[in-house]
This record gives sequence, C-alpha cells and structure tokens, in this order.
Amino acid sequence: MALRTIRTMGDDVLTKVCKPVKEVTPRIRTLIEDMKETMYDAEGVGLAAPQVGILKRIVVIDVGEGPFVMINPRVLETSGEQTGTEGCLSVPGKCGIVTRPNYAKVLAYNEDMEPVEIEGTELKARAMLHEIDHLDGKLYVEKVEGELKDVEALEDDEEE
Repeated sequence: MALRTIRTMGDDVLTKVCKPVKEVTPRIRTLIEDMKETMYDAEGVGLAAPQVGILKRIVVIDVGEGPFVMINPRVLETSGEQTGTEGCLSVPGKCGIVTRPNYAKVLAYNEDMEPVEIEGTELKARAMLHEIDHLDGKLYVEKVEGELKDVEALEDDEEE
C-alpha cells in the first residue's frame, strides 16, 4: 500500500467523467487499498479515484462505521433535505454550506464485483453523493450557497 497524491482544485482530472470499472484486477485492488490509506492519512471521510488522478468509477468512504467501497455507483433514490458545512480533500483549507438530500440509496459493486445496495442518511448520504459527484467531474464548490470559507476561520468562530 502507498499514499497517493491528492489532486486539488484546478487540476483538469477533477473535471473529467470517469470510466466504469469492467473487472477488479490486482491493480484495481491496490488502488482501492491505496485510496483507503490516503483517505485516512488526510483525515477525510471519503475519496474518489479521480482525486488521486485515476479516471475510474471507484469511491472509498468511512463515516465512522468502517470503510466501504463503491465501484460504478449509481444513485437509485434520494429524499429529504439537509444543509450543512462540507469540505473536500481536493479543496484544502476551505469549506462551504451545501444542501443535499438527507437520504440516499446507491447501487454499486464491492471489491468482488458483487452488486450491493448501500443506504445512508445525514453524513453517510452526504458523503456518498459528494463522492459520486467526483466521478462525474463535479466538485462541491459548484453547489456552495454563498462563498467558500477558510476552515481555520470557521474553527475560530466555534471556539468563541
């Protein structure tokens, strides 16, 4: 396993639509393990393959329930609404207010290319939808209500 370089806003790879994964090869398995390690090292809750420069439809997420992988994810259903602060490893030091569905159901494949339905609310739904956006070349900054804020400034406000 190895840490991968996280691409940041302005890198063209983040604006491209990713290609579906046809089979899980040893190389794809290594990529998935590297993505998990990179996500944990950067203290993120999710990471999509284009964030490490690979245009494949692969996402890793851990919202505190243990990591899960989504290969070729497709949103089946969303409902409700939540508005909250969102950040991204590809937009370091910044955050913004984003409204997303409060519930999401996604059909994806796991590392063994077995179909899995993954459901989540609140942070899990937000993370799944945020990462799937990456696979379609979209960053959360396109959805921010108002302007981006510095994470440090937000932390200072919370301490007062």
